[in-house]
Amino acid sequence: MKKVYANATEALDGLLSDGMLIAAGGFGLCGIPELLLKAIRDSGVKDLSFASNNAGVDDFGIGILLQTKQVKKMISSYVGENAEFMRQYLSGELELEFNPQGTLAERMRAGGAGIPGFYTKTGVGTVIAEGKEHKDFNGETYILEEGIFADLAIVKAWKADDTGNLVFRKTARNFNVPAATCGKICVAEVEEIVPRGSLDPDCIHLPGIYVHRLIQGDHEKRIEQRTTRKKEEA
Repeated sequence: MKKVYANATEALDGLLSDGMLIAAGGFGLCGIPELLLKAIRDSGVKDLSFASNNAGVDDFGIGILLQTKQVKKMISSYVGENAEFMRQYLSGELELEFNPQGTLAERMRAGGAGIPGFYTKTGVGTVIAEGKEHKDFNGETYILEEGIFADLAIVKAWKADDTGNLVFRKTARNFNVPAATCGKICVAEVEEIVPRGSLDPDCIHLPGIYVHRLIQGDHEKRIEQRTTRKKEEA
């Protein structure tokens, strides 16, 4: 089965449609599938729903799809540094389903494990719990959260072999693993494809069984918030 494709456009060929739910890995600008997001923008698909921790910044990450009004709903933990995300939400142009970060990660993981729902204490007594089933266990109240089953998952990894085994680098592992598992189809972009057998099995973060298509590309190393200190006086 062919997994390695020449570029993001080829890797997404035949997978995109209006109104689909996409799970996207990454956290802010760290470990986001930037090449696949650009290809989705260029494809022109619309009315998309994204399950992603946030939407990056205005001109990078999912933010570029907000600029073109191709996203109708975000399932996220926070708005982040994206002014357009905030503007569209406050003006009623964008539907937003807020999730605590741990709940969102677990919803993705649950979907990947075939679990339709789970109970959690997180959000009990807040607006997060409104309209959700409540159940008591051992005298404590929990709310029911549903697993996320996405039409497509897009993720970014550091290394892969041609079978799709993935290795993430440090904090770029973040939401990528649960996002990858909850999609019916998973497409991954990586910085390097290495020969089969060269990855230490104990160091593989996501087995290739979850990855259907794969590309290698050049990635931009952005810093979301650059913080520096003044040079100390002699």
